[in-house]
Amino acid sequence: MARTRFRSDRGLTFRMGGVGLGLGALYVAFGALLITQTNFALGLIITLGMAWGQWYFSDTLALKSMGAKEVTPEQAPELHAMIDRLCSLADMPKPRVAVSVTDMPNAFATGRTPKHSAVCVTTGIMQRLDADELEGVLAHELSHIANRDVSVMTVASSLGLLAGFITRWGMYFGGGRNRDNNGGGVPFLAVFAVSLVVYFVSFLLTRALSRYRELSADRSGAYLTGRPSTLSSALVKISGEMARIPNRDLREASAISAFFFAPAINRESIGALMSTHPPLQQRLDNLAKIGAELSEKG
Repeated sequence: MARTRFRSDRGLTFRMGGVGLGLGALYVAFGALLITQTNFALGLIITLGMAWGQWYFSDTLALKSMGAKEVTPEQAPELHAMIDRLCSLADMPKPRVAVSVTDMPNAFATGRTPKHSAVCVTTGIMQRLDADELEGVLAHELSHIANRDVSVMTVASSLGLLAGFITRWGMYFGGGRNRDNNGGGVPFLAVFAVSLVVYFVSFLLTRALSRYRELSADRSGAYLTGRPSTLSSALVKISGEMARIPNRDLREASAISAFFFAPAINRESIGALMSTHPPLQQRLDNLAKIGAELSEKG
């Protein structure tokens, strides 16, 4: 975790380390198998380049996917003032600030490091939340940057990108060679099967981390502002309004749903194992405990 005044979360640190080790082991096993397939070389280079680009340009790519534009303090004075105050309170570098013109009420943080990051809010969320509720959401998003879980999620998704590429296109790079290779090397079918396994395991690892990191960000944001009730209110409002957003708009934003404050998808349509966010009630209960703790101390 970056050195800020956000409360440290050993559980999050432990999980990020576990996901990192798990993905590292997958990378080594996957790479060892792929180097036996020399015809995969071009595809591997292209895909690793895409994975690196996804990490290095993660903030730019995420903002572009939402059609977001960076705004100056003159263009969005109230929004910048909130983030200035929270960054000062948390003692962390100020990220870039962006706004996405969409009715979907949401927000997200992205970036490879605290110094190369951005926070984006939609016009929909600014229209629906009051100042205190929006500040709670922004504190939540800033904690993602301070905890560096955004970076881990970006790297984790890169392995899924690599495995997914080979699962879809590997036959064009390696299939022909293996058909002509009578017993030499590893059969392409094995590479294809391993790619599927790697994709599935990385998918589960990122989903498990994504759910926990949301609870951690709720806690960190609530402790920083000292007002968990405003974050609870924002969650209830946004979850209720999300059901009114057209499915087409939700599908367009689903690619970065794991990075959103609230999932851009109908929760009733997915199982808990595949979800990117914890259930709403779990998040509200989590914040209620923090509220009770702060009341006792106050």
